[in-house]
Amino acid sequence: MKPLPRSPAERDQFLNRVEEATAPVVQSRCTAVTDHLRRLLDAFAAERIGTHHFAGLTGTAHGDLGREALDRVFARVVQAEAAAVRLQFVSGTHAIAAALFGALRPGDTMLSATGCPYETLEEVIGLRGKGQGSLQEFGVTYQEVPLTGDGHVDEPALVAALSSLQPRLLFLQRSCGYTWRPSLSLAQLERLCSLTHTLSPQTVCFVDNCYGEFVAPQEPTALGADLMAGSLVKNPGGTIAPTGGYVAGRQDLVEQACCRLTAPGLGSAAGSSFDLNRLVFQGLFLAPQMVAEALIGTELVATTFQELGFKVNPQPGAERSDVIQAVQLGSAKNLLVVCRALQSRSPIGAYLEPTPAPMPGYSHQLVMAGGTFVDGSTSEFSADAPLKEPYVLYVQGGCHRSHVRLALEAALEALLSS
Repeated sequence: MKPLPRSPAERDQFLNRVEEATAPVVQSRCTAVTDHLRRLLDAFAAERIGTHHFAGLTGTAHGDLGREALDRVFARVVQAEAAAVRLQFVSGTHAIAAALFGALRPGDTMLSATGCPYETLEEVIGLRGKGQGSLQEFGVTYQEVPLTGDGHVDEPALVAALSSLQPRLLFLQRSCGYTWRPSLSLAQLERLCSLTHTLSPQTVCFVDNCYGEFVAPQEPTALGADLMAGSLVKNPGGTIAPTGGYVAGRQDLVEQACCRLTAPGLGSAAGSSFDLNRLVFQGLFLAPQMVAEALIGTELVATTFQELGFKVNPQPGAERSDVIQAVQLGSAKNLLVVCRALQSRSPIGAYLEPTPAPMPGYSHQLVMAGGTFVDGSTSEFSADAPLKEPYVLYVQGGCHRSHVRLALEAALEALLSS
């Protein structure tokens, strides 16, 4: 670690230089909001969205106009045949699990092209835990193609696996998750989907799109993905959706996922929206701006910690495919110091002190700074890390860049004092 700025004035000057260095990225992110917003406004207008869509039905909610209109708007925005946006999804992992259980049957093979998936999916697949009804316990075979040494998809090995296995589903994780690798770009996703459809036409290309929505000009379903899923408390909820997730893609695959969420025969035709449609519509409308601010925030984090001598991924100015910034802090002490500093500048729970603890779905203890209005919202400013070497902190979001700067001020001061 390089020498830290010692006084408040020095920290202010240091962060001013950081902001100046990130100015070109800020401009490009602000420009991109217009294109996303244009597509959203076109979708809202085409579906004639009005205040009558905000109220929802109770019970099974058959024929809920707001829910059905929201699905159509979302499908237009991501250029998919169909979509299901549901508050009944408790997380992105839940939406992904519904998509996988919907598309896969006993005897099918699921192949991951991006190595081991994000940790919360290990028990869904059956890589950890027993007796919970994992895919493997239902007779689905799982195979994966390890990433190359530098963290990229091993395309020659993938070609061989597709040709020999002819899997029912190819799993593509867009985000880096808790791994030190580049996230998949949209160009890579498009190429991998095209390759798969050529070598194994019956294979469903599925994308875990968590953390990636509105980061690039298009979404995976516009570029060849058959199905994707994600969380509303991440990018597409615009920081105000209170819970939920989505699936989008081919009509038949979306319906199969909904049949796992509800029941066969009910599928996408049921499910109350709890009179929260307005928040989901409004969150979707706000999402491009919120994601742009989050991306500006991650650029500030990357530049700050690189200037201090820490390894960061992605590098400042690099192409981004998600809202996650990884910082290798090198010690448990540094990790806890930075997490606690970020928590101290949170709007909610600033008085709390992040402490390593077990969390459902994870094999390691986690330390989390998450003083967000919506629990787990990663479009708001948050950070978390598994407590293991090399002690990498994963920072997400930020509703506005000024908040991120204030949190970085606190982190610099805390590191100096530690």
